[in-house]
Amino acid sequence: MTTPTATKYEVIIGIEVHAQLLTKSKMFCSCAADYHNAPPNTHVCPVCLGMPGVLPVINQQAVEYTIMTGLALNCTVPERAKFDRKNYPYPDLMKGYQISQYDLPLCIDGWLEIDLDGETKRIGITRVHLEEDTARNMHRTNEAGEQYTMIDVNRSGVPLMEIVSEPDVRSGQEARLYLTKLQQILRYLGVSRANMEEGNMRCEPNISLRPVGHPEFGTKVELKNLNSFRAVELGIDYEIERQRQLLDAGEPVVQETRGWRDEEGRTVSQRGKEYADDYRYFPEPDLPPLTITPAYAEELRARLPELPDAMRQRFVEQYALSHYEANLLTATRARAGYFEQALAETKGDDDLLRRRAKTVANWMLGDFARLLNAAGIDIGEAKVPPRDLHALIELIEEGTVSTTGAKGVFEEMFRTGKPPREVVEEQGLTQISAADELTGVIEQVIAQNPKAVADYRSGKEEAIKFLVGRVMRETRGRAKPDLVPQLLREQLAKGQ
Repeated sequence: MTTPTATKYEVIIGIEVHAQLLTKSKMFCSCAADYHNAPPNTHVCPVCLGMPGVLPVINQQAVEYTIMTGLALNCTVPERAKFDRKNYPYPDLMKGYQISQYDLPLCIDGWLEIDLDGETKRIGITRVHLEEDTARNMHRTNEAGEQYTMIDVNRSGVPLMEIVSEPDVRSGQEARLYLTKLQQILRYLGVSRANMEEGNMRCEPNISLRPVGHPEFGTKVELKNLNSFRAVELGIDYEIERQRQLLDAGEPVVQETRGWRDEEGRTVSQRGKEYADDYRYFPEPDLPPLTITPAYAEELRARLPELPDAMRQRFVEQYALSHYEANLLTATRARAGYFEQALAETKGDDDLLRRRAKTVANWMLGDFARLLNAAGIDIGEAKVPPRDLHALIELIEEGTVSTTGAKGVFEEMFRTGKPPREVVEEQGLTQISAADELTGVIEQVIAQNPKAVADYRSGKEEAIKFLVGRVMRETRGRAKPDLVPQLLREQLAKGQ
């Protein structure tokens, strides 16, 4: 199914995002929150097992991470917040309810901006609140073909932050852009891994259609089982078309939760969608309400790092980079940090800084990015520290190594972690810049390529490039590039 470009319906989408927080312990107990790769039911205690008579204790770090996220999303931080019990009878809730937040969340009324076809669109943030994650159902089939379910409680109680958008999203594309931007912010803050494939960032869009100009929302459908941004976009677009066809046929849209089957490219019904009243919220009696003073909120605001939008604009203004370059360099906090650490080695005026910035950007977005992709690693895992990339650039500028030769030097640096000067000396790659050292090679190239020589002498200027390439190959890139054409022309002129 494909979404029609013109429709008599308006698409209304609100998105709920759950992100596991990077705390050392769980939300309400001291069990380790890093349960990944641990055997089932080994990161558990009476609290996260939901035993009777136990008392939860609030994880302060999780509260701070949630408030910092809200501040980064331009939210207001009310002075009063509380936890509530959210009741529902699923087997992954050990105690029959989840400790969450209902009417007094930690953060409210924020926004996030996305770049949509060259224009900025603002998506409202209704709330950012904190809760505990559930256990994990593991569905199995035995040798007799009988299906059964086991429960791994390791995940139960891990701090889970929920970010709820306003119904401002209008397409699968907008949803993908919103989630990509949100993921980037969470990673810049360092509060979550925010990886959908790993399940520590989960997205549930709510989709409805209404006739254009109609004031009331249509019946909404929630999508689950979306483990990538691509799945989000495809799932939403499929659901838009499915609902459109139902409405055109005069059939009702049922309020329900549907799952996305990526291999089939369609959504399927899972269960009826609950209303807020079905959860029977009431204040959590075992936890005190929270008071967030303005001074405390400002203290947390001061801990915020420079966020992607601000850093991107600064890179353009401070380093004279293009918006495209700045966008790529700020895609991750690690990449942006590497760029600025490399430039920190530059000692000179602003003009030199900007020239170096352009060169560092070219290396990072060119050869460096290619090698990282081939190795399947992030820049923070590379063996080349920022100071060594800067040192290589200095070797090029001082004429010690040619730009062509530097590419080979960098590959060896990437492979071994050796500094550039050591690689240049080991491999004998010092640039040849003396005419008398190049004369013999040039005479040899001229003698071995009579056709190119004849082409050049008959007026075909392109032939000189071929001969320059042969000289560079013979010298393994060590010949000074701007000297080779000059010497070639001088030698070719002598033979005429």
